Amino acid sequence: MFVISPRLSLPDHEIETDAVRAQGAGGQNVNKVASAVHLRFDIGGSSLPEALKAQLLAQHDRRITREGVVVIKAQRHRTQERNLEDALDRLRELILAAAHVPKTRKATRPTRGSQQRRLAAKTRRGEIKALRTRPEDH
Repeated sequence: MFVISPRLSLPDHEIETDAVRAQGAGGQNVNKVASAVHLRFDIGGSSLPEALKAQLLAQHDRRITREGVVVIKAQRHRTQERNLEDALDRLRELILAAAHVPKTRKATRPTRGSQQRRLAAKTRRGEIKALRTRPEDH
């Protein structure tokens, strides 16, 4: 069972992982050891709530294919186990980001005191600027 949050988890069979060879420079084991991990997760065929599926599919993320499959390649670490953890963490972050609902802003009005202080400051500033003018010739 893959736990995303205390209220949300996925059965292990919905997440497909494959070990592949990592790209880039590596050294002695680069052509022998499959330490990178490809993670595939089908959003449409998963047991996630429908609203969360829609949120995930609405995200414009390059890791989500047109078919609605999340593909994550993890190759930051030297071991396959650490790369698997990294891929699962990134999947968890992606799902939690889609599940996050921002708080709605409630319109508020400035207090009477703050309005009065603002107007008083504007008046003071205007008086200071008025002193910069050239005196009239009377």
